[in-house]
Amino acid sequence: MTSDTPDLSLIQALLEDRAPITAPRQGAAEAAVAVVLAQRLTDATVELLLIRRAERLGDPWSGQMGLPGGRRQHDDADLLATAIRETLEETAIDLTEARLLGRLDDLAPLTPTLPPIMVRPFVFGVDVQPQIRPNVEVAAHRWVPLGDLHRSEGVTTVQARGISVSVHAYQLGTDIVWGMTHRILTPLVKLLDAWP
Repeated sequence: MTSDTPDLSLIQALLEDRAPITAPRQGAAEAAVAVVLAQRLTDATVELLLIRRAERLGDPWSGQMGLPGGRRQHDDADLLATAIRETLEETAIDLTEARLLGRLDDLAPLTPTLPPIMVRPFVFGVDVQPQIRPNVEVAAHRWVPLGDLHRSEGVTTVQARGISVSVHAYQLGTDIVWGMTHRILTPLVKLLDAWP
């Protein structure tokens, strides 16, 4: 059996051929997330780690599917250090020795009611799925084959601040990946779509 997505080395090469968009900070807070990819030994399928954020009052992304990450702290050397620290805190995955495959585009929320923040996504490759020990900020996690994202893309309805909204999303069974996480992952999915 063979995978319908390239392996980690080819994903790295595809990312190296693509210049990520770097957004000016413009007074917004900075944050970083980790797009953690693991390759199955059995069939070479590349899988993505998704987390479900814990329900927390005052958290605009409470309960949503997302990626490990968070705001830059004053003692983080840079945003790469932020992504590594936040992933360790939230999932117990230590990415210090992981393979950095590349970067995706910087993004900010499109909704004016969300906090002004610039998020930088880093893509990491790990040889095997590491054991996950989520902290209190993470309610659940799952590994999703990258090919499933493309096949599951569509428009669905979600509840956002008590209002039903139609959004572009990846529908993975009962899990819906939408909003910023959808926007972060879309360039990666499109890059893989162009793979022969």
